[in-house]
Amino acid sequence: MSENVMRRPYLEKVVVNMGVGEAGERLVKAQKVIEMVTGQRSRQTFSKVTNRDFGIREGMPIGCLVTLRGERAEEFLRRAFSIRENRIPSYSFDREGNLSFGIADYTDFSGMKYDPEIGIFGMDISVSIQRPGRRVARRRIMRRPIPRSHRMTREEAMEFIAQKFNVEVID
Repeated sequence: MSENVMRRPYLEKVVVNMGVGEAGERLVKAQKVIEMVTGQRSRQTFSKVTNRDFGIREGMPIGCLVTLRGERAEEFLRRAFSIRENRIPSYSFDREGNLSFGIADYTDFSGMKYDPEIGIFGMDISVSIQRPGRRVARRRIMRRPIPRSHRMTREEAMEFIAQKFNVEVID
């Protein structure tokens, strides 16, 4: 096997996001749901702009998210793909090789039951796929751009997800 180790893609992180649009009791319930599903503590997201029509002020908490990495991210992604019946449309991939899709209801996950006190919450799942060496573009000292030939492409990300997670990518 003569494949270059630095060219092998890997799952960098999985971000699970729930946008509620308001602070208060509904946001607390959303945080509870996301913690039950992922098994990890969540953090709040805050609005960046003021929108009078929606009653949102800048800096107001409007959602929550969890970032998963490593084995925990892979295990969560397998569960999420099984909800989608191991089929993902090709338009879910962007040109940098990242993947985003949604789940309509948290009760679709195995072991989760509907609680009328909580209600129905959906979530957005964003997956970042990278190659080793990406740190060069992000580090503080001696930062350098990543050459175009080393960046992930849409097709490579589709192939990686199809092979690693046994997912069918639909055109």
